[in-house]
Amino acid sequence: MSRTSQPSPSLRADQSDGAAEADIRPLMSAFPSGVSVITTIGTDSEPRGMTCSSLASVALSPPTIVLCLRTQSPTVRAVLETGQVAVNLLHENARPVSDLFASGAADRFARTEWRLPLGAGGPHLAAAAHAVADGEVVEAVEFGDHTAVFVRVTRVSLHDGQEPLLYGKRRYARWTDATAVPGPPAAAPPLPAIPAPASASAAPSATSTPSVTSAPSAPSATSPAPAVKETARVRP
Repeated sequence: MSRTSQPSPSLRADQSDGAAEADIRPLMSAFPSGVSVITTIGTDSEPRGMTCSSLASVALSPPTIVLCLRTQSPTVRAVLETGQVAVNLLHENARPVSDLFASGAADRFARTEWRLPLGAGGPHLAAAAHAVADGEVVEAVEFGDHTAVFVRVTRVSLHDGQEPLLYGKRRYARWTDATAVPGPPAAAPPLPAIPAPASASAAPSATSTPSVTSAPSAPSATSPAPAVKETARVRP
């Protein structure tokens, strides 16, 4: 018999009394991914672009990917209006470009190198991308504050010799560093030398052995007995 799982009490409370929603940002920041810049040419013939780390493959045939983009972004509106898009996967030295296109700066395309090849879905960031996919929008689903844009890929361009830029835990990482093979462990430092204990049978040195005063000889019959002096006892 099948069993239907029941929502947890906290989830039911969220749905029934309007309690604060769970914040999934810490969860998703713990899921590292590559970094891309989504670009297109608007109906006004101006380039549009935004940084995106939320994309995934959907199908191999037809070749389809999905981009999850903030609905209120001007780039999303331009993508939906034109139905064309380019996905620029950034290489590991392109962090400044990622920050630039995430900043919302109006002059972002004036501050980075780009070109528009014949048949491209949007500007190609030639100096910052290690791979570019051109495609056309086949469907868009708005959910909450984001829109899932399904894109059928029509062309893929790969730039050999470049490795991906990664993002997770709210910080960047280089693919080369993340996949580097660790070297051999460093040798342990030598232990400090411990002096050997002195031999019990060794003769004491003249400088370390306190001098011993001979006991006074017995008084002679002709000599008076010496006076006895009280002195402090010396520990040998």
